[in-house]
Amino acid sequence: MGGGGDKMPGQYMGWWGSLGSPPQKGVTTYALAQNRQKPLAGVFDAAIFNTWRRFKGQVLYIAPPMIIAYSIMQWAIEKNEHYNSKQGRSEASE
Repeated sequence: MGGGGDKMPGQYMGWWGSLGSPPQKGVTTYALAQNRQKPLAGVFDAAIFNTWRRFKGQVLYIAPPMIIAYSIMQWAIEKNEHYNSKQGRSEASE
């Protein structure tokens, strides 16, 4: 692997980020105590408004075809019931 050259006792190839190189200096990391974190802060409020925003953006793509399909299906059901009724069969036989 990398880090060529002879190894001295106690020197090893480190894990990712410290592959035998000197440690970095001046890198500051910050952490937040577990009892101070709020992992679900604003989740429910954001979920409601995000859901409404997404629904509002997609409703015009979904609603008109669904309304048209429902109307055609209702028309077909009514026509089928009429054709299979006594009056419909008598009209078709004439």
